[in-house]
Amino acid sequence: MAAMAPSRREVLAVLNEVMDPELGVDIVSLGLIYRLEVTDEGAVDVTMTLTTPGCPLHAIIGRSIERALGPIGATDVNVQLVFSPPWDPRMMNDKARAELGAF
Repeated sequence: MAAMAPSRREVLAVLNEVMDPELGVDIVSLGLIYRLEVTDEGAVDVTMTLTTPGCPLHAIIGRSIERALGPIGATDVNVQLVFSPPWDPRMMNDKARAELGAF
C-alpha cells in the first residue's frame, strides 16, 4: 500500500521546525517561505528567499527542508530560491520578533 501524501498543513508544520542556522529561528516565522504547493502524489514545491541574497547557507537550508519532509511522505521536494520580492524584517511573525529581540 502506498504511503499517503502529506497535507499542506503537515508540510507547513514540519517547515516550522527547519531553522535558519545563523539566526536560530525557523524559516516560516522568519517569513522566508513565499509559496508552498503539495500535490496529491506527495511532491512538494517550496519557493523561498533568504534574509540576504549572498547568504552562504542556502544549500544547508535546502537540504534541511528535503530531509525534514521525507519522513512525512514527501516524494519529490523542489526548493526554489528567489529574491523578488526581497526579504524584509517586517515579514517576520511575532514569534520571530520575540526570539530575535526585534520589536
